[in-house]
Amino acid sequence: MQTVVIDPVTRIEGHSKITIQLDDHGMVQDAHFHVTQFRGFEKLCEGRPFYEMPALMARICGICPVSHLIASAKACDAILAVRIPETAEKLRRIMNLAQIVQSHALSFFHLSSPDFLLGMDSDPAKRNIFGVAAHSPEMSRDGVRLRKFGQEIIELLGGKRIHPAWVVPGGVSEPLKVEYRDKILKSIPEAKDIVFRTLAWFKRQLESFREEIRTFANFPSLFMALTKEDGNLAFYKGWLRLVDADGEVVQDHVDPADYQEYIGEAVEPWSYLKSPYYKPLGYPKGMYRVGPLARLNMAKRCGTPLADQELAEFRELERRFVLSSFYYHYARLIEALFAIERIEAYLEEPEILGKHVRAYAGPNNYNGVGVAEAPRGTLIHNYRIDESGLITHANLIIATGHNNLAMNRGVLQVAKHFIKGRTIPEGMLNRVEAVIRCYDPCLSCSTHALGQMRLHLELRDAGGTVLSEVKR
Repeated sequence: MQTVVIDPVTRIEGHSKITIQLDDHGMVQDAHFHVTQFRGFEKLCEGRPFYEMPALMARICGICPVSHLIASAKACDAILAVRIPETAEKLRRIMNLAQIVQSHALSFFHLSSPDFLLGMDSDPAKRNIFGVAAHSPEMSRDGVRLRKFGQEIIELLGGKRIHPAWVVPGGVSEPLKVEYRDKILKSIPEAKDIVFRTLAWFKRQLESFREEIRTFANFPSLFMALTKEDGNLAFYKGWLRLVDADGEVVQDHVDPADYQEYIGEAVEPWSYLKSPYYKPLGYPKGMYRVGPLARLNMAKRCGTPLADQELAEFRELERRFVLSSFYYHYARLIEALFAIERIEAYLEEPEILGKHVRAYAGPNNYNGVGVAEAPRGTLIHNYRIDESGLITHANLIIATGHNNLAMNRGVLQVAKHFIKGRTIPEGMLNRVEAVIRCYDPCLSCSTHALGQMRLHLELRDAGGTVLSEVKR
C-alpha cells in the first residue's frame, strides 16, 4: 500500500491536508480530507455571559464573521424569548446578504478563478491571483470591487468590516443613517454589472470543464437548507428541509430548535472537523450537502427578477437536481446577484430608517438555538445557560462540517479518476485540491496564510521509499 499526502491544501481558508491510498498496482483505494487545526470555541465560551456571545462568536471567522454574529444573536434572542423589531431584522438581513456577496466574490475571483482562467493544468507558479491579474486585469478588478461592495456595507452598518459587534441580542445597536443608505444604493448598479459580466463569461467556460463537472463530487446525496413557506431562497429565517437527489422531500418543517433530533455528529480520528449526518439514515449513509448548490436546488425560486431568470437557466443543466459540486461556483454568482437585488429592495423601504431597532429583556429560557445560512451553508449555534445567564454548554455546527462527508467522497472520486500509476501529474494534484475548493471550506477561520502556501506531496511505496514527489 502506498500513500499520497497533499499538505497543506492550497487556496482555501485554513489549513488541511489530503491523503490518498494506492494499492500495489497504483490504483486509488481510499482518500481522506484531514482538517489539522483544533477550533475549541465551544469550550472557550463556557462561563461567559450569554449576551457577550455574538461579539465573541464573530471572532471565530475573519471571512464570514457576520454569519456567526447573526446565528449567535438569534440563539440569544431565543434565550431572551423576544421578537426583535422589524427594522432590526431587515438590517440584520442586509448585513448578512452583504457578507454573502463579499465571501462569494472572494471564493470565485481570488481562490477559484485561477483554475478557470489559466486552466487546471497551467503553471502553478502563475496559477494564483497574481496570474489572474496579469492575464485578465478587468476580472481581477471586478473581484476586488465586488468584494469591496459587500465589505463596505458591513462597515457602514456595523462600524468595521471584520468582527463588527453591531448585531446584538434583541436586534442591532444602532439604526441606519440616511447618508449610509444613499451611499449603498449608489453602488448597486456597478455591483450588478460585475455579476452579470462574470455570469456571462463563466457560462461560456463550462464546456471546457466537462471532465471536471463529471467527476468533481458528482453523486446523489441529500441536500439541506433553510426554506420559507413560499419556497423562495432563504438566508435568515425559515424551516430546515432535507431533500434527496430527485428533489423528493425527506424531512420538512424542521424547527431549527429541534435540529438534534435529525442531525447527528460523528467524530473520526483523522480529522478535527466533525462529520454531521442525517440521523434516520445513520452514519455515514446520512451524508448531505449544504451551501449555494443545495440552496438553489431546493428553492422554487430566488424571489427577485434577475436572479430568478438566472436560476431558470441554471436548472436547465440537469433533468433533476444539479448534482456536480463543480456547479457550486455557478450557484455563488446567482446568489450574489440575488443578494444585491434584495439589499436594494430593503433599502428602498421607508421603514429601513426606523429608530426602534432593539428589544430588551432578561433571560427567559435556559436554551437557545440560532440558525442562519452562511455563505458556505447552514450554520447552527446552540447555547445553554444557568440561572446567572452564564454559558454552561455550547454546540456549533459549521457549514463546512455539514459538507465534510461529501468533501471526503469527492476527493476519492477525483483521485480515482485522475490518479493512474505511480507518477503524480501536477494537474492531478490541483484537481484533487480543486474539488475541495468547490465547497469553499472555512477551516481555521481567523487564521490565514499570506501569499503562496507551501505544498509538498510524496508518493511512497510500502517500504517508505519515495517514488515521486511534487513541491511548491
